[in-house]
Amino acid sequence: MSGSIWLIVTSAVFVGSHFVMSHSLRKNMVRSFGKTGFLGVYSFVSLAAFAVMVYAFIAAPKYSALWLSGDIIWAVSSFITLIAAVLFTGSLIGNPSLPSPASADLAMRMPAGVFKVTRHPMMWSFALWGFAHILIAPRPDVLIFIGSIIFLALAGAKAQESKKAGLMGVEWEMWLRRTSFFPRLTGFARIPLLNWAIGIIVWLIATWAHGYFAVPAAGLFRWFQLS
Repeated sequence: MSGSIWLIVTSAVFVGSHFVMSHSLRKNMVRSFGKTGFLGVYSFVSLAAFAVMVYAFIAAPKYSALWLSGDIIWAVSSFITLIAAVLFTGSLIGNPSLPSPASADLAMRMPAGVFKVTRHPMMWSFALWGFAHILIAPRPDVLIFIGSIIFLALAGAKAQESKKAGLMGVEWEMWLRRTSFFPRLTGFARIPLLNWAIGIIVWLIATWAHGYFAVPAAGLFRWFQLS
């Protein structure tokens, strides 16, 4: 089996296992393992599938990029990853999409912060991160690997809405009416400065850490090196 085929197969397993465990097998798994056990099995299978996919990505042939990535593309992708960092860090608090006993109560509140942008800031952060990396490394192996992550993030977010509607009912319906699936640009102006500051710090740390993984410098560190 060629490296590219193996990457496609492992990516499909990674994505498919999430959908199967989150939806068609979820009730039976919770019944068999309990809620805590289900989360443990879900996490183990997901991490194992992801590890195999990463191994396949590393081993896959590295064909030529579809286009050259100059400074303009790098600047655009760096900005996109900054937005992704802001959305991700802001999604960790007060998120009714996350599994929590307080989810219904959170869904009854008026959206604030990154939830003014989208009701799925965490999933969109993964998608934006992926899109930014495809921009700067448009190789077939990257398109397969990161494309599967983007698909899982956005299709998974959409599929989650049906599941949440069944679990939470009217609370989730109210959350749907108050928020948007697709990001609203006007919502970024309503993100508090503290959220921006935390996101920027995380973005700076993440882009600085590129130097420790034998990958090109990213973000500001592509142009400004620390002495």
